[in-house]
Amino acid sequence: MIAVPVALQNLLSSTGTMVDTMMIARLGETEVGAVGLCAQFSNLLIACFWGFVGGGTLFIAQYWGAQDEEGVCRSYGLMLTCIMTVAAIFASAALFFPSTIMRIYTDKTAIQEIGVTYLKIIGFAYPLQLFSIAASTLLRATERVRLPLYAAIVSVFSNIFLNWVLIYGNLGCPALGVRGAAIATVCASAINLIVVFMGCLVTRYPYIFRVRDHFRWEKSKVAQFIRRSYPIIINEIFLGIGNMVINIVLGRQSEPTIAALAVFRTLEGLIIGFFSGFASSSSVLVGKDVGAGRLDDAHEKAKRLVPLCVLTIAFVGVIINLLRGNIARVMSLSGQSYDIALYIISAFTVVAVMRMGNWCMNDTFRASGDAVTGTVLEIVFMYIMVIPAVCIAGLKFKVSIYILFPLVYCDEPVRFVLMWRHLRSGRFIKPVTSLGMEKLDEFREKRRKKKV
Repeated sequence: MIAVPVALQNLLSSTGTMVDTMMIARLGETEVGAVGLCAQFSNLLIACFWGFVGGGTLFIAQYWGAQDEEGVCRSYGLMLTCIMTVAAIFASAALFFPSTIMRIYTDKTAIQEIGVTYLKIIGFAYPLQLFSIAASTLLRATERVRLPLYAAIVSVFSNIFLNWVLIYGNLGCPALGVRGAAIATVCASAINLIVVFMGCLVTRYPYIFRVRDHFRWEKSKVAQFIRRSYPIIINEIFLGIGNMVINIVLGRQSEPTIAALAVFRTLEGLIIGFFSGFASSSSVLVGKDVGAGRLDDAHEKAKRLVPLCVLTIAFVGVIINLLRGNIARVMSLSGQSYDIALYIISAFTVVAVMRMGNWCMNDTFRASGDAVTGTVLEIVFMYIMVIPAVCIAGLKFKVSIYILFPLVYCDEPVRFVLMWRHLRSGRFIKPVTSLGMEKLDEFREKRRKKKV
């Protein structure tokens, strides 16, 4: 009941990106490549604010389990303040320094010029999108998952319609091309936020409008929020920087390869968007039990939900692999870019099983109070394995994408084994509420006796 609406919301958001790419693909491979690289800047934005979302989910879910309304409101206010600060920084960068951003991601002049045009407009969408994400996180963590889904439905269809009007010049409007896609995204982001707030108003949701309570912070509570959140924040920032380095290397490939990668990134976002719904539901359900002091139940749920996610992504991966040719053709790829896309999609369907399993475990750890283990494993292996391998292979030896692409995910199997062992041990359960902390010693003693 929680996972499916969240997964569908994320899927719809990713579908909107996929439709954007499909519509822009009719303009040419250069346009697709440019918008795809701009999306990597957006991914860096996600990396920088997602740590605060993780911290917010941790505290909101546990306070929700303990029925502590002040804790819920305070945690939302802290999360919102941090997220909107990040939005302001990235919006300013996109609006005032777009040329610098594009030069970082690629050395292709034609792609840079189109990307600059796109960034100058899309920067206005960042604050709107992040405000919506903060509100949706609050709703999800308190088990109100339908409203964000409805908002996503309205937003996606608005985006598709506006793309049709603005990109190609329908209904008497001028054909704006890539600029039209950016304007459509800004408008759809505003519509999403309006629907969320109108829905909260109609349903009289008790937390979203308690503005005074959002900012009634106590030093000890702020310190606790930062202490539990900063490992997640550090993880996401370093992960974003690492991914940026990888994308810089990939952005030095041939234009057909860049076009194929842009299509793949859209598909990857679709897969991650859907299955992060399972990770979100796992984190909310487990975090709620941890906050309420039901630690044994939390541990058992975690051990069931992660394998469910892994088995589901394996099944979907088989289907995607069978349909990969159709996907590439729908995205208007042909020739070399088509062949490269087929290979990349096939390789990813194998890697995605472990990648999404790691994602689900990491989110579950965070909501349960353990923000350190997943952070250390993800960052350490990215910087000692993935980045050196990709940089040496791509920049020094200039290997083909057929060798380079698997190196981007070479750490996933190792991390999967280590994180699964940590999950089974139960050491990830670290409550922040008084109800949870009262039961912690008893839970650990049970785990110790089981081991013996």
